[in-house]
Amino acid sequence: MPIYEYQCQECGHQMEALQKLSDEPLKDCPACQQPQLQKQISAAGFRLKGSGWYETDFKSGKKKNLAGDNAQASGSD
Repeated sequence: MPIYEYQCQECGHQMEALQKLSDEPLKDCPACQQPQLQKQISAAGFRLKGSGWYETDFKSGKKKNLAGDNAQASGSD
């Protein structure tokens, strides 16, 4: 489940909430009890980058290290 950031437009309180994608956005501020919470736009806390997390997933035949092959061809590690 994603973590969403909220900020109250009334008192400025900031918070995070763990919610399902299908959940309705929160409206009531826990600090001032006003229905002024607004969902913030924020970047993800991680990136799926590199050659490790998918090394063995969904491979067939003689394909062994797709990410590593590309890195060696470009001259970087």
